[in-house]
Amino acid sequence: MLEISNLVKRYGKDDAVLKGLNLSVTGSEVVSIVGASGAGKSTMLRCINRLVEPTSGSITLNGLELTQLRGAALRKARRKIGMVFQGFNLIDRLSVMENVLAGRLGYVSLFQAVSRRYPQEDIERAFYLMDRVGIAHYANKRADELSGGERQRVGVVRALMQNPEILLADEPTASLDPKTSEQIMVLLQGLASEMSLPVLINIHNVAQAKAYTDRIVGLRHGQMIFDGGPSDFNSDALDAIYGGIENPDDDGQDISVSGGVA
Repeated sequence: MLEISNLVKRYGKDDAVLKGLNLSVTGSEVVSIVGASGAGKSTMLRCINRLVEPTSGSITLNGLELTQLRGAALRKARRKIGMVFQGFNLIDRLSVMENVLAGRLGYVSLFQAVSRRYPQEDIERAFYLMDRVGIAHYANKRADELSGGERQRVGVVRALMQNPEILLADEPTASLDPKTSEQIMVLLQGLASEMSLPVLINIHNVAQAKAYTDRIVGLRHGQMIFDGGPSDFNSDALDAIYGGIENPDDDGQDISVSGGVA
């Protein structure tokens, strides 16, 4: 269970990017975070795994208070927080298998990491997960030879190799074409159910949020102004989040009342 209480993030003397957020995510729930550019979506996700330091507030994962951790304790906690990035964050010159096994770096010794001598059970799990997402046949292929959708699948498997207790996805479909982005959303939805894994997705596509997630959280100017199911996300919610104007996160296109692109 992820529990966020009164989360605030401020950069210097500027106005707070996050203003007292409260959020609970449990079970295998898939939660989408929507909002215009600058609403605080990415900042919230990065506060959870401490890529960004919260100014104040509490973030607990299965009873462990994350905001107070430092050093080795923080590194250990991060092993349980999988992260999927918009830009994939792969090492292009390495093979798919080597990129996937990077998800085990927090668990192996420095010698094993440098020499790339991972335990056999890690290699077997890597093949299992790659097969699950349809990229096992690319195991020995360089990462820079893959398509965008294939590269994102590598990123998903790398995160799952951590045996995470929660999966965070920061705009995982933004760099992909419409068909591939829907495939990635279906994949994340299926993995959450199969692995009883809560998934928190920062997403700019409202239609996909409504179609592929169990719950939608809407942010505006660092404040949560909507939290409900896809069926509750109506034109009023849309206007409240985006202010009745074009959605800056959807390439300058208007969003229709139903959540698609008008």
